[in-house]
Amino acid sequence: MPELPEVETYRRFLDEVVLHQPITAFEVRDAHVLGTDEETLRQRLVGQHVTGTRRIGKNCFLELSDGSALALHFGMTGDVNAYRHDHDAPRFTRVALHLADGMRVAFIDPRKFGRIRHAESVDHYQKDKRLGPDALEVTATHLQQRIGTKKMMIKPLLLDQGITAGLGNWIVDEVLFQARIHPERRGNTLTTKEFTALHSAIQLVLSTAIGHEATYRHFPASFLIHAREWDDSATPGTEQHRFCPRHPKTEIEKSYVGGRATYICPRCQPAPIEAE
Repeated sequence: MPELPEVETYRRFLDEVVLHQPITAFEVRDAHVLGTDEETLRQRLVGQHVTGTRRIGKNCFLELSDGSALALHFGMTGDVNAYRHDHDAPRFTRVALHLADGMRVAFIDPRKFGRIRHAESVDHYQKDKRLGPDALEVTATHLQQRIGTKKMMIKPLLLDQGITAGLGNWIVDEVLFQARIHPERRGNTLTTKEFTALHSAIQLVLSTAIGHEATYRHFPASFLIHAREWDDSATPGTEQHRFCPRHPKTEIEKSYVGGRATYICPRCQPAPIEAE
């Protein structure tokens, strides 16, 4: 599933291709991915200029010259690409925007869980979907105000898109590992110092992932994700990936927290002393 780092990569690509370009046609090859009906989308898009691109969490937006926006959500397998001729259209292209310079922007989605919607504005969409601030823009103060009074476990709280938008499962595991916080800690047990560490870890993980264009194998050796990728069928000689990068003799543990597969280092992230 495209997470925030992938979607930010898509946004930057779109920014290079579509910015200030008039949309000359709206081509629908599979209406299943449309969250707004086809004719409404065509009427609202054709003739508009793309004035900017934005992203909130895993949602990408093309801002239009009339102040409205085209919202792209990529579901499980969504992607974007560009081409000029029909025979070059990527496989699984569901929708294509035709631009005045002859380029076409493809919304690609093999499993068709993505959605394309028209929104009156980006802010209106954010309010309508009850999305919190983007994870790259969230502050330690916001996290403490929204989480610090709650008795829920910290991992599902960080996955709540209404608290902060854009943190997916592996990202939250990485953030908690970097911040040295156990995923079953209750929100109301975290200190101000821990919320500061949590905020710093969010910025570290997301900026690293975006900087590497979400190519996870290029992440620093200090990241937990390399242990997450380890399994029993791993190439011989790579078994060290199942150990903590800080403590080579401590095995990474897998469990389920809030129904989600979760990886921790029991030494870096000590379990809560008392059950809440």
